[in-house]
Amino acid sequence: MKSNTITYGILRAIGILAGVFILLYFLYAIRSVLTYIIIAAIISLIGRPIIRFLRRRLKFKNGLAVGVTMLIIFGVLFGIMAMFIPLIAEQGQNLSLLNLDSLKDDLSSLFNQVNTYFSDRDIDLFKTLESIDLGSTFSFGAIPNLLNSVLGALGSLSIGLFSVIFITFFFLKDSALLHQGIMTFVKDQNEYRATQSFNKIKDLLSRYFLGLLLQILVLFILYTIILLVFHIENAIVIAFLCALLNLIPYVGPLIGGVIMMVLSMSSNLGADFQAVILPTTIKVMVCYLVAQLIDNFISQPFIFSNSVKSHPLEIFLIIIIAGLLFGVVGMIVAIPVYTALKVIAKEFIPDIKIVQKLTKDL
Repeated sequence: MKSNTITYGILRAIGILAGVFILLYFLYAIRSVLTYIIIAAIISLIGRPIIRFLRRRLKFKNGLAVGVTMLIIFGVLFGIMAMFIPLIAEQGQNLSLLNLDSLKDDLSSLFNQVNTYFSDRDIDLFKTLESIDLGSTFSFGAIPNLLNSVLGALGSLSIGLFSVIFITFFFLKDSALLHQGIMTFVKDQNEYRATQSFNKIKDLLSRYFLGLLLQILVLFILYTIILLVFHIENAIVIAFLCALLNLIPYVGPLIGGVIMMVLSMSSNLGADFQAVILPTTIKVMVCYLVAQLIDNFISQPFIFSNSVKSHPLEIFLIIIIAGLLFGVVGMIVAIPVYTALKVIAKEFIPDIKIVQKLTKDL
């Protein structure tokens, strides 16, 4: 082999690696823009059935259908924000005016009651907590400052919100825009199959995201009923937050359970632990568990089997594997990515036996 050929090969490999590195660095540098595009694409997939309904059933023109769909989607989002922001602001104001000595006394009383309850049963659950000086290890005065920082960060999201709205509008207005952008990177001989895959993925993911909205709505109603029955303060906000956490498979319900348990206990702060706090918390958590069972064995299997055409066991394994490999983010994106890969595999490599088995219902 000639030295010129070897040199050319080495330089070519270095050039390819440098190009890949520059591309990855560029993608990392514009990660915020990519995030806006992904969010806008998801919103457009959710809005796609609404536009189709408005255009086909109500005979709306495309521009009017897009405008109405945008108002519906972002009206719901702004309504959710309007539900949370006054609550956060109110809690921040309350904390800034809080009688810290009274709160510490209530917390100390609660800890003592809990410790006494378990100590009577020979369980030293709070032995470690007794050695902690609440006043020296935690400053309640820092809470208002933390809330102010959070509100400041929410204000800085205005640019991102405007970008998402702007991109979503054009994705909805020109449904072929995203398709044309993807086709730019596809070879001409593969364009037809890529188009077929893209359209199938859009249909499945639209149904999937709408199914997730239905799942959250069902859980929100169940949680709200539970919290209202037991007279928990801010029941609607807590119920929505816990329902929203179910978007994170398996981990989200655990976090939601902890939040509901803590807020249920704090709503009865100052009451007798054994007579009031413990029984109420146990009843709330039992009802929460029942709601989760309804979601796991009724809602989720129905959504997965009818939206992405996958068996619940198949989905379970994919989510677990994605969680082990990529953490919580992997669990969230596992189903959409897996669905897209299945559609692409069926279109481009349909002769492989495992692909035939996994995609027989698509």
